[in-house]
Amino acid sequence: QVQLVESGGGSVQAGGSLTLSCKISGMTYSRYCLGWFRQAPGKEREGVAKLSGASPGTYLADSVRGRFTISRDSAKNLLYLQMNSLKPEDSAMYYCAATGYVHSCGVVGWTPDNFISWGQGTQVTVSS
Repeated sequence: QVQLVESGGGSVQAGGSLTLSCKISGMTYSRYCLGWFRQAPGKEREGVAKLSGASPGTYLADSVRGRFTISRDSAKNLLYLQMNSLKPEDSAMYYCAATGYVHSCGVVGWTPDNFISWGQGTQVTVSS
């Protein structure tokens, strides 16, 4: 069973930076998609960034492209989300998520239902 544990959230002023981490355990398959989602109060959960387990390349939502970077340390089983130039509209609960066996992130889109394992979330608050 895949387990995901996020950390690194907090409060920051607009223009600041934060790095979120996600510790991954229990993943026994080599082809998968890992993603970061966020959900603000009263809004739907939205995909922010994702990367494939067995192919290069990352995917970023238009709203964060140029400001956020997704990366991983396979040796440490960690997934990261580096967030720069933060805006108040980036405030949300951020979740790490993983799919089941898929060839790449290209086949799963940004649909949360396609991700079967979720962390508990870490709160990011950006003040103006």
